[in-house]
Amino acid sequence: MNTAYDAVVIGAGAAGLFAAMRAGQRGRRVLLLDHAEAAGKKILISGGGRCNFTNTGCVPERFLSANPHFARSALARYTQHDFIALVRRHGIPFHEKTLGQLFCDGSARAIVAMLLAECAAAGVEIRLDCRVTDIVRNTGYRIETSRGVFTAPALVLATGGLSIPKMGATGFAHDVARRFGLPLTALRPGLVPLTFAGEALELMRPLAGVALDAMARCGRVAFEEAMLFTHRGLSGPAILQASSYWREGEALTLDLLPHRDASAWLLEGKRARPRAEGRTLLAEALPQRLAQALAALHLPGRLADTRDADLRALGTLLKSWRLEPAGTEGYAKAEVTLGGVDTRALSQQTMEARAVPGLFVVGEAVDVTGWLGGYNFQWAWSSGWAAGEAL
Repeated sequence: MNTAYDAVVIGAGAAGLFAAMRAGQRGRRVLLLDHAEAAGKKILISGGGRCNFTNTGCVPERFLSANPHFARSALARYTQHDFIALVRRHGIPFHEKTLGQLFCDGSARAIVAMLLAECAAAGVEIRLDCRVTDIVRNTGYRIETSRGVFTAPALVLATGGLSIPKMGATGFAHDVARRFGLPLTALRPGLVPLTFAGEALELMRPLAGVALDAMARCGRVAFEEAMLFTHRGLSGPAILQASSYWREGEALTLDLLPHRDASAWLLEGKRARPRAEGRTLLAEALPQRLAQALAALHLPGRLADTRDADLRALGTLLKSWRLEPAGTEGYAKAEVTLGGVDTRALSQQTMEARAVPGLFVVGEAVDVTGWLGGYNFQWAWSSGWAAGEAL
């Protein structure tokens, strides 16, 4: 058995499959390794099993990094339109759900099958259920595994981050990067539900399961999408988006009526129907359980019995409900890992480590994290392509 390759890619997820595919297409002998028994496991569960594979609105400004300009090169060289064209070539039907998010009409298995077919056509060898036990660098790389020893002048780390450990996520790429002297930025869960304590949680817990469209603001960023109350706090797309920008000790501000002047609406309701109960009016714009909870605290009686000043105060609350999260649900519920290999240590054109020739890092393991909605898959395709072009 020939154990010498032009490149070894560790991690058969989105970024690893794409890097291996592109290098194989360029005539390189590529070996793709993964400790899991199947390739693309996170692809399969993404988007509710339909894979939100990219976003039509992918621009560098929608990615978080200590170096916000780093992602520009890779995203420009392999765009969302390029990946959409690949999906079309394979005859995979898809649709736009909302905000530029593209999903398979059927199963995410179609995307994995497409990537595996492309790798096979490019001559990529894939070994699954293969655990890497050691990596030694001399003139090239010697990769010791549970299924043999392999050598190559180039090594690609594509094993992702710490999010969703039940799917096999580990800190492997980060550990290897540290061994070879690459710095890491601080790691934390991203696109993750927020937890609360005290009075805020007492209000939220009985509302578990209630969803509504809202605007969640954290610092200078704001996201208007669905929000969901949970037994431990808040979730839903608007909250997940804001969570990537949230830091411990900071506040989150919610606008529960993003397209309404809440104070004017409440005052007009009082003028038009003074005998109506507060909960009745609130339920016209908010889910019933939420309306009842807010009315019990701020509008318990008839509108006629409520001072205009109190209605204005409630209107202000509905438009800017300030809450301080206690924390997050952690990596178990996080869709991504924020932070990673410091981009200052990598070439933005090739994803190769500047001080360690032949070592490449792609995908989630790098300090580049996209918004919710297909952005992180696009980063996987784009960064994988960049590395594959350089191998």
